[in-house]
Amino acid sequence: MVSLTIHGIKLPLLPGDVSPIIWQALANGSYEAKEARWVHKAVKRKDRVLELGTGIGVITSVIAKIPGVQVWAFEANPTTAALAKRVIDANGIGNVVLSPGILAAGEPRSFRFYVRKDLWMSSMDPNQGPYEHEISISSTNIDEFLTSHNINALVMDIEGAERDLLKQAALPGVERIFLELHDHLYGLEGILDITQALAAKGFAYDPRGSRGPCVLFSKDDGPREYEAEAADAA
Repeated sequence: MVSLTIHGIKLPLLPGDVSPIIWQALANGSYEAKEARWVHKAVKRKDRVLELGTGIGVITSVIAKIPGVQVWAFEANPTTAALAKRVIDANGIGNVVLSPGILAAGEPRSFRFYVRKDLWMSSMDPNQGPYEHEISISSTNIDEFLTSHNINALVMDIEGAERDLLKQAALPGVERIFLELHDHLYGLEGILDITQALAAKGFAYDPRGSRGPCVLFSKDDGPREYEAEAADAA
């Protein structure tokens, strides 16, 4: 088995486990590079984090290495979730609870999920591009999950589904939301929907932890951990 390391995370994967495009991104270090850098500015020590769209578990593992953090991670595609488990286990990470499935606002219901060759393109949108097959997945109520697990930080990369989720969910207890925007799927109108919905819930766009499509929305106005560390170094 080929063993790569990316963003400090060991990847016990074979080229056939992912598409050639993703394997190339893993090999050259560009895979989720922006997320890996900026998530450190969104997640604080001892946060209780919900991650949606785990993928192969790279960002999950990066988050889990922040001291005192507990992570609950969800990946819709069972095959991809199995790869994520392999990555998490290979890195000796014990503070992640990984589950296959979807969290959504409202009562549990069935969603169609479209599996594509490039796993980062798999989504609930049938119009996003050609897909290999579709699966049916039952959702779990996100607000109930947030409350029952005392989640205070939300991280997500869910290929456009963030638009409806952030509009419809109440997000109780969440202080910070770090997500990748997908303007190629819903345009500036969708970004406006997201920012207005989060503003109505008390979240502000936080430039201290945002870069391009990887954005942080915050309620708390205290210093990030990295700001405190920079002050100490000075």
